Amino acid sequence: MDKSSEKMTISVTLAYSPAPREVVEKELVLPAHSKVQDALKFANLADFTSDEHFALGIWGKKTTLSHILQDLDRLELYRPLKVDPKVARRERFQKQGARTTGLFAKTRAGGKAGY
Repeated sequence: MDKSSEKMTISVTLAYSPAPREVVEKELVLPAHSKVQDALKFANLADFTSDEHFALGIWGKKTTLSHILQDLDRLELYRPLKVDPKVARRERFQKQGARTTGLFAKTRAGGKAGY
């Protein structure tokens, strides 16, 4: 393959959620060999990189600011969780009680608890 047939630009999808239940997707056309940091600057989201709890991913796999993007990559920005899902589930379970959740929610007439 000669250099004249190589792509000079790449197309990248940028997906992020600025607020709960809201997802924004942007299509970016960047120069070839652009880094994740370049894509964020191009999309005016460079301030996201200053947050130390902020995470980045490409197609669901963690990445860094210095990673070189490929054509048709999906760059994802992850907000930090406010509550640990395990803790939230445990608190819900304690609030509802053991008899109204999981295996114990439905019982057969005359059956033992949990069956």
